[in-house]
Amino acid sequence: MPRLLLALLATALLATGCTSSSYDLMETSSVKKMRFKDSDPQDFGKNHPGLHEIHGIDVSKWNGTDIDWPAVKKSGIAFVFIKATEGKDRIDPTFELNWRGAASAGIPYAPYHFYYFCSTADEQADWFINNVPKDAVKLPPVLDMEWNQSSPTCKTRPDPETVRASMQRFMDRLEAYYGKRPIIYTSVDFHRDNLVGAFSNYHFWLRAVAQHPTKIYPDRRWAFWQYTSTGVVPGIKGEMDINVFAGTSKNWHSWVAAVAK
Repeated sequence: MPRLLLALLATALLATGCTSSSYDLMETSSVKKMRFKDSDPQDFGKNHPGLHEIHGIDVSKWNGTDIDWPAVKKSGIAFVFIKATEGKDRIDPTFELNWRGAASAGIPYAPYHFYYFCSTADEQADWFINNVPKDAVKLPPVLDMEWNQSSPTCKTRPDPETVRASMQRFMDRLEAYYGKRPIIYTSVDFHRDNLVGAFSNYHFWLRAVAQHPTKIYPDRRWAFWQYTSTGVVPGIKGEMDINVFAGTSKNWHSWVAAVAK
């Protein structure tokens, strides 16, 4: 399928069924309870994550090296975002193990890059492209944008214009190489400081672990919602980040079929 048609299809899905603005699944889904256990559950009110049909996880070295991927698949996990790189010189040591494990279990997967504000967008794009093979990009790659006050080497906070320009450059590089428009992951404070009203033609994956995204990301459409960092998923030891997809199961399968080619 030509890239232009893929882009149009993905945009159409985002506009008609895969966003937080419609929630057509909430009118038809029979799912009323949370699908996965949580060691610190939150009350999200009537629009709680259990209403969503499609759940996924994100993993990194902190989740260990002994993930039972068939058990993860059997539990109902439909996708996984996998940490790949950080900055211009770090790769997650479990990246290859994780994406190959997810692939063997038949779980759609995508690598993500943690952005470092003391390296250029091109340096980081080069690092990602040099370390993430195209086979590891089943779903679109993810750009993780958040402030990192705990960094021992980089305390800088660029102005919003610089942040957005750097993001655009990085994402343009990845889209040109992998043929898939990246997804943007972000947190409440970073979004408030830099991204309000920006990148409306990109899918967003939002962190919101205490309130529904519509409460804390005004006017932001979202495709993925990270609703907990204390979830329990069969096949993985310890607490987990769990996410949901905004659309229905039908929306999900249509979108995956479009972006996976």
